[in-house]
Amino acid sequence: MTAQSSITNHQLPITKKIALYLPLTKPSQSGLLLATGVAGYMSAHTPPSLPLLLVMCASLFLAIGGSTILNMWYDHDIDAKMRRTQKRPNASGQLTRAEIFRGGMIASVLGIGWAVAIHPLYGFVVFLGWFFDVVVYTLWLKRRTCWSIVWGGISGAMPILAGRVLAVGEVEIIGLLLAASVLFWIPTHTLTFSIKFFDDYNAAGVPTFPSTYGFETTRAIIALSSIIAAASIGTASVMIGVQAGILRLLIVLSSGLLLLSFATVFRPSERVNFSLFKYASLYMLAAMILLSI
Repeated sequence: MTAQSSITNHQLPITKKIALYLPLTKPSQSGLLLATGVAGYMSAHTPPSLPLLLVMCASLFLAIGGSTILNMWYDHDIDAKMRRTQKRPNASGQLTRAEIFRGGMIASVLGIGWAVAIHPLYGFVVFLGWFFDVVVYTLWLKRRTCWSIVWGGISGAMPILAGRVLAVGEVEIIGLLLAASVLFWIPTHTLTFSIKFFDDYNAAGVPTFPSTYGFETTRAIIALSSIIAAASIGTASVMIGVQAGILRLLIVLSSGLLLLSFATVFRPSERVNFSLFKYASLYMLAAMILLSI
């Protein structure tokens, strides 16, 4: 960062500086993970408590946002090399590394600490999600192996498990199935992403499944993970006892996911890959809304 940009950074009003942290939380990704947490909580048969739901959302968002900000702190050099991420505050120098680290740690400590205060087991699950995301995925594995996405996927599966744990007070089979549905949905999303931005990841030196195993194998993994994700969410829905109409909608949504996943294997094209990438996020969001109902 140049001296001029450093001066400009320090002269920013505090409100504008705080606003720079928002894109570092990846609002769409964090919002989707928060939606899974809400769905996990609402999936229980116990009457929902609005105050408890609100404090859960606040603690979960702080923990998720804090871990994502810390990802950005550590990956500043990678983001600076990738065209789609060069304008992020961590890569462009709008925030210093020290500022990003402090912001990420403050949000993380507040979120995890609040979660533990709400319910110890819920707080432990939230902490596990943070630990797998920041320590295992980002600090340890992301730059070493394409299999890092599996461990990163575990962190992504923790919010829905945390919500379920807060509602029922224990880790049980339904919560684990819901977590598995997110865990196996994540490769459908991230692997299509790594195909779409193959050149960007290569330029940054980040190992991906396409660069390690090729496009054909990657597409086969996408199809397989989609099958497991759909089966997991379907089984959990039956065990929860969702209404027949909602179950039929989930089946229709899952069918669309499976059709696009298999299309990437048998009729691969940039258009199909992009359609699956977009549909995967919409599928998970819609599924979480239906489970909340």
